[in-house]
Order: sequence, then structure tokens, then C-alpha cells
Amino acid sequence: MIDAALIQHCADPSLKSAIVEKFIERAGSQDPLAVTVRSGNRVVLVPKPATQDEAMDLIRQHVGRAVVRVGITQYPAGLGVVEAGELKTDLVDACANLRMGTALFAKVYRIVTKWYGTPVEEAFDDAIIAWQTGYFEGESVFRAADPGDVRVATPAAGSGALEKADSEVSSDKSSAEDPNRAGIRVDLSQIGR
Repeated sequence: MIDAALIQHCADPSLKSAIVEKFIERAGSQDPLAVTVRSGNRVVLVPKPATQDEAMDLIRQHVGRAVVRVGITQYPAGLGVVEAGELKTDLVDACANLRMGTALFAKVYRIVTKWYGTPVEEAFDDAIIAWQTGYFEGESVFRAADPGDVRVATPAAGSGALEKADSEVSSDKSSAEDPNRAGIRVDLSQIGR
């Protein structure tokens, strides 16, 4: 589990600590030197770097030829970089990686939540998938414009689930949005009689 002090000090302030923890748990790594290389649907086996310099050499070898994800947040290494020489060691610094990765994930989460139109738990799940693939609804989420101030679901107290950002949602509205809580809307009991 990632250190709470590191999250508090380094993570993007627009995301609550519990969201950052869930994000790292589902899409990140505990190792700040982690380098994941994918070519198409295949994971390329690379040696585990022992130092920041080794990690940066490994990243430079593969960036531009494959999808390279780096560090605690598995940040996309080639994002916004024209040449491998432009890559900075921030990618493998735990605090800097957490800052950059959570800021970018916050944007992805806002894009997905805006598409849903309301803060729902499914938006977080889809934001994780969008983070891992780089796409949501056919659009590159890393290059898309930030939708700005969009309220996202936050973790419910004591549970692993997320709750809606708007706590004033009435039970009638939430039952309409949750098919498992909805009452019978069409009586099908008379069919076949």
C-alpha cells in the first residue's frame, strides 16, 4: 500500500486521498521504478531497473516504439515528448510521478464523469480502463481537453465503494439511477395467461 503521507504531500489536490489509493491499487504500481512496456496487445519483458538511471535508459530505449508506462501511477512516458532525450527523471521520482499521474488521472476521471452526466461509481471504473488504454468512447483521453469543474464520485466512508458527489440526492432519484433498487415499472405477471 502506498504511503498516506506521500499521497497527502504529492497527489493532485483535486482528488481525495481515498480515490488516489483506489487508483494506485487498480492501475498503478507500488514500485516507483516500475517500467511496463507494451507492443500492441503484448507485454514486453524488460529487466527490472534497480536505479533511476537504469529506469530512464530502459524508458528511452522503448518510448516511441511501444507504449511505456512508468512509476507508481504507471504514467504514459511518451506523453507530450517529441524526442526520448526530452524525458525527465521526474517520471521515476515517486513524488513527481504521483503528482503528474494523479493530475492526469483527475482529468481522465472528469472526462468520463462528464460523459455519464452524473457522478456514478461506473465512471471511476471506466476512468481506470480509459487510463490503462488511453481511450474513452474512441477519444484519446490524454490529449483531450479538460472539461473543467466536474464533480466526481468520492469514496463512501468505511466501504470500498464510491458514492455520488452530490450528497443531497433523494432516495427516489438514486433508486431511479440504480436498477437494483428500482421497483416494478411494468407488470409482466399477466403475460402468458
